Amino acid sequence: MKRWISVAVTAALLTAAAGCSDPGSDASTDNSAVTWTDPTAKLDGVKLTIWAAQNSNTMPQKVIEGFQKATGATVQVVTIPDPYEQGVQTKVATGDKPDLAFWQPTASMLTAINAKTNLQPLTGAPWLDKMDPKLKDITGLLGDTRYATLITSPAVEGVYYNKDVFAANGVTATPTSFDDMITLARQLKGKGVTPFYEMGADRWATQWWVQVQLADAAKAGLWERINAGQEKFTDPTVLGAITKYQALIKEGLFNADIKTAKFEDQGAALLDGKTAMVMQVNSFFGQLQAKADTATLNKKIGFFPISPSGNVGTFIPDQSNALVAFKTGDAKREAAARQLLAYWMGPGYQDFIADRNTVSLETGVANPAGVPQALLDVHAAVGGSVGSMQALAVANPDLYLNLADMISGTMDPTQVAKATQDQFAQLAKAAGAAGF
Repeated sequence: MKRWISVAVTAALLTAAAGCSDPGSDASTDNSAVTWTDPTAKLDGVKLTIWAAQNSNTMPQKVIEGFQKATGATVQVVTIPDPYEQGVQTKVATGDKPDLAFWQPTASMLTAINAKTNLQPLTGAPWLDKMDPKLKDITGLLGDTRYATLITSPAVEGVYYNKDVFAANGVTATPTSFDDMITLARQLKGKGVTPFYEMGADRWATQWWVQVQLADAAKAGLWERINAGQEKFTDPTVLGAITKYQALIKEGLFNADIKTAKFEDQGAALLDGKTAMVMQVNSFFGQLQAKADTATLNKKIGFFPISPSGNVGTFIPDQSNALVAFKTGDAKREAAARQLLAYWMGPGYQDFIADRNTVSLETGVANPAGVPQALLDVHAAVGGSVGSMQALAVANPDLYLNLADMISGTMDPTQVAKATQDQFAQLAKAAGAAGF
């Protein structure tokens, strides 16, 4: 889940395989070589490995059971410790590759893993025509080539809230803008309620607070300007969002233990009514599902997207949303990896979403009956959402680490912006972006 990009690891991946060429270029990709076989064809004796993070390592269980039974293949899930993305990049940089892996399907992260060299193109994948048209091309592409497939609804940055806390304090409608939400937070604080809960110790969610403030700017081309070097993190738009986040923390609108609180604490606090709201993404709701049944979640937990001007979500597909298949040099295993993807999104898809109790991405496959309403609301927000830094920027700097340092008191907003900009420029240069 962690949004971690290591400059050293990324630069090594990009330059070692791409030399001085643009690593995002698809010029050398041979898409004509991609073939797709029957998803249930026999694969006796074939062994496949899937790399997963700590929050995605149980997701394939139902699919693996069905695939192994149908094909005779053996599939092993290997958990890469957090920070997941950094761990994967380090292994791949040394030549260690799985057959498949959960991976953030954004252009910046596909570039970071040097998709052209390391990943199999998924050209002509048999499930693509079954995908919801709004989601088919929303992510997973680098240039014109598809390297990742969505398996679950792309994550959306927004606000999960406790319905009981709202009702007990006379809140009858959800906020209609970021400032409206802050006004509500101040009212709740005045009644002795902790408005927001942040997980400063685990760090990775800190960036959501900055990114939702940038939704309108993103729609107006912010990331395109930053990509071209025409605007910087140190300029008023991004720096202002960072500064406002710090001001809200200093105002006391967050949990008193913000510096030491972790992801698990955040979920428990919202479910138990110890806080009113949490700014998070889809994987947070997965934690809530592990703690309570659908009936309880429908009763207690709601969701609304938020932006400066209204209720616009910010989409950020993460590693739990998508899969990639690696070039391992073993043609038989590479074909088997593609076959597993075709099974996952074909004969095994209904069982997969039923097991995960999550939203279907395919028009011909109905949602399971027990999908919580909050997840349906998150999915409904995807179509009208705007891209996050991870989705639209050419590189993904460690904004969240710098924000966590700001929370701990070792950096101020200006230092956060400068450190993020310096790293972004280094990554953009390594990626071959013009103007760096």
